[in-house]
Amino acid sequence: MTGSEPPEGMRELYPFLYSGESEIEAVLAEVGRSTAEKANEIVALRQEVAERSGVLLAECAEAMAKRFAMGGRLFTFGNGGSSTDAQEVAEAFSYPPRGRSLPALCLTNDVAVLTALSNDVSFEVTFARQLAALGGTGDIALGLSTSGGSPNVVRAIEEAARRGMLTIALAGYQGGELAELAALDYLFVIPSSSVHRIQEAQTTVYHVLGELTQIALGALSSQETTT
Repeated sequence: MTGSEPPEGMRELYPFLYSGESEIEAVLAEVGRSTAEKANEIVALRQEVAERSGVLLAECAEAMAKRFAMGGRLFTFGNGGSSTDAQEVAEAFSYPPRGRSLPALCLTNDVAVLTALSNDVSFEVTFARQLAALGGTGDIALGLSTSGGSPNVVRAIEEAARRGMLTIALAGYQGGELAELAALDYLFVIPSSSVHRIQEAQTTVYHVLGELTQIALGALSSQETTT
């Protein structure tokens, strides 16, 4: 390879960097087509999820609101990109743009605990052991997994159910192992095989869930006031 040749694979990844002036227009047209296609995919996917899970989202929000009203706490968890989403879920409930701040903790925040459990016991128990120590009846466990088969998420849901917690999960594809888990109270499946589209739609689901929970809490407060 000479100094003027691109590194292996770079031309395929970034064709516009190595296109002549005559090819730029075609490259830009392809980028525009691809962008529009992806945008249409996520719009259609979100619409499908709304139609399939709209009623279930409202029911789940009411169940969460009842737990929060009684002093319950929310624990969130996931791996990789789902870990980042789990952190966002906890933040969205703790610091909502409107409504009450609710007690929420992401179980991936404490690196010392995660590495200790992974090193000394097993990565599969990283979330379950934390729920065993921190969670209890009246609390809420919410796990995220694009595949639906993350062992540590499954183990955590099972542990949460044993402790009387409300159990919620978000998954992709057909729901994976989570779809067969009797310990789950609420499962929201994003019917896609694209990790990107799954995570984009999951973001919508948990933000809507947060807003609906605030509405449900408001309704509970109104009922208490009138009685």
